[in-house]
Amino acid sequence: MREDGKLDYIEMPAADVPGVKAFYTQAFGWKFVDYGLEYAAFDEGLDGGFAVEAMTPKPLPILYATDLEAMQKRVQAAGGQITHAIFDFPGGRRFHFRDPAGNDLAVWSEN
Repeated sequence: MREDGKLDYIEMPAADVPGVKAFYTQAFGWKFVDYGLEYAAFDEGLDGGFAVEAMTPKPLPILYATDLEAMQKRVQAAGGQITHAIFDFPGGRRFHFRDPAGNDLAVWSEN
């Protein structure tokens, strides 16, 4: 069950999605669901995916929110810097922010 503010997904950059899939399959036995040639999702303890055109050059922890607009306001009020305003993507909507320590994260919602 998804909960507000909890880690829900991790997105990682991969210039060579087939190559990274082969590595994780061989090393750890991971299985993937492909979304075209440039995105492969996994469910291996924490859902996530590898993306050719990731929005950050580092792994991106993604939190969940039932009310995305309210969560964005909470992040800003707590001192987070919005780096990408709310946008649609296949499967939902999300925004990205930077915390006071300089870490990039995102928050997503299904609606």
